[in-house]
Amino acid sequence: MSAPVAAIDCGTNSVRLLVSQDGTTTLERLMRITRLGQGVGATGRLDPAAVERTLDVLREYRGVMDRFGVERVRMAATSAARDAANREDFFAAAGEIVGARPELLTGDEEGRLSFLGATADLDPAQGPFLVFDIGGGSTEFVYGHRQAEGAISTDMGCVRMTEAWLHHDPPTATELSQAISVIDIHLDDVLRELPDFSDTRTFVGLAGTVSTAAAVEMGLAAYDRDRIHHFRLTKDAAEDVFRTLATEALADRVHNPGLEAQRADVIVGGLCVLVTVMRRFAIGEVLVSEADILDGLAMSIAG
Repeated sequence: MSAPVAAIDCGTNSVRLLVSQDGTTTLERLMRITRLGQGVGATGRLDPAAVERTLDVLREYRGVMDRFGVERVRMAATSAARDAANREDFFAAAGEIVGARPELLTGDEEGRLSFLGATADLDPAQGPFLVFDIGGGSTEFVYGHRQAEGAISTDMGCVRMTEAWLHHDPPTATELSQAISVIDIHLDDVLRELPDFSDTRTFVGLAGTVSTAAAVEMGLAAYDRDRIHHFRLTKDAAEDVFRTLATEALADRVHNPGLEAQRADVIVGGLCVLVTVMRRFAIGEVLVSEADILDGLAMSIAG
């Protein structure tokens, strides 16, 4: 049997690890919120404290990989690093810790890997698919049948929308309206770049915002991947979660079952993206997937 492989996703909001046997069997899956992209939208640079938080997590992950005997690892950096002028310093330090230099993925590459991971365990008869991945700094949309046929990355995500538009606690109606208007403009680009997706049979939603909406809808007291993976989140349920969390102050919001405390300050920004996408594209329900870019990265190594 070949040695396990590992994939690491250094995102704007979280850093995640997947250790996999042959790219198909999960041995370990971890997530830590480090907020690497904190303030990047305003300064154009990675914050030193955010970098150090991220490097600490990468040290933890290197220990996990050593325990499993991982020999091959692929580490991706996405929106926050794309926008940061000082990313090379972070890449050098991260590469020294992990033993593999982060790859700066384009939005298109990010989307295609997410599509690969999200659709690998779905019946092709459920396609064509539109996969959308709401990250911290960007949201990718990818359309395809058995493989990605078109992709676009947009500059909107839970951290980016929160830092740019949602300044009060809770956000004001005007702030929410402004955020949704900006998201609508980005969706004009999606409609222009992916004109064929109107025949989509299954809409697949990825990443923390979508998973959290599902977890809050179910009232999960603790994270349960098996219950969240392939949960069908209806538009009515997403709207209900949005109304509840957007009208609560942070001190109250954190008490909702299914909402991680570390995500509570940016979840409304992410939900603005989710509900606007569902409204604009007339999506009745989203298939929530916990398989995503990490799985796509692991499959690319094993393959």
